[in-house]
Amino acid sequence: MTVILVRHGRSTANTSGLLAGRTPGVGLDDRGRNQAEDLPRRLESVVEDLTAIVRSPLQRCGETLEPLVAVRPDLTCVTEPGLEEVDYGEWSNRKIVDLLKEPLWKVVQQQPSAAVFPGGEGLLDVSRRATTAIRALDRIHGGPDGNGVWLACSHGDVIKSVLADALGMHLDQFQRIVVDPGSISVIQYSPSRPYVHTVNNGGVLNLPRPTKQSGATVGGSTGQ
Repeated sequence: MTVILVRHGRSTANTSGLLAGRTPGVGLDDRGRNQAEDLPRRLESVVEDLTAIVRSPLQRCGETLEPLVAVRPDLTCVTEPGLEEVDYGEWSNRKIVDLLKEPLWKVVQQQPSAAVFPGGEGLLDVSRRATTAIRALDRIHGGPDGNGVWLACSHGDVIKSVLADALGMHLDQFQRIVVDPGSISVIQYSPSRPYVHTVNNGGVLNLPRPTKQSGATVGGSTGQ
């Protein structure tokens, strides 16, 4: 079972240096719309194989997927609350340059598992709900033979937490992962362990062929 994780395209909040969080009305900027229009081309090798398209309920994720859904109108784009952006509480819609002065900023950077946003949620809770949602959806959309490919569109910290889980990393290390707007990351879930194939891909996706082997290839991938 393989999930393609897409971070939404660049948003107006990204451009303005704001931490949007769940603030309503935050859509894509011009570059973000171009990234959305280009997504079907970047996913051309797998578009026809997709078994499902799932997204965060927020506007910027919906706008990112509109061109892809137009190519696969037979697939209903389903919203999943577990993939929603972090609830940053009182930090929402504030300038990041101002948040740098907050004592909590160092905790977010150095020990994110202990970070709880005032009036919002903790990053540990984000990790738990996002990874639970992804793994549950993967069991549904993986297909009868376990070789299904599906897509989920979400947000930077949410995707980073899912990747950290798949990599076997403690959440306190997840700030080492970079997930840019419009980027693609890929995880294959197998009975033995997750395999992370792609992180922060800004180009065309070349998805590896599904494998039924029970472990990693000795000596490394053959590149097929």
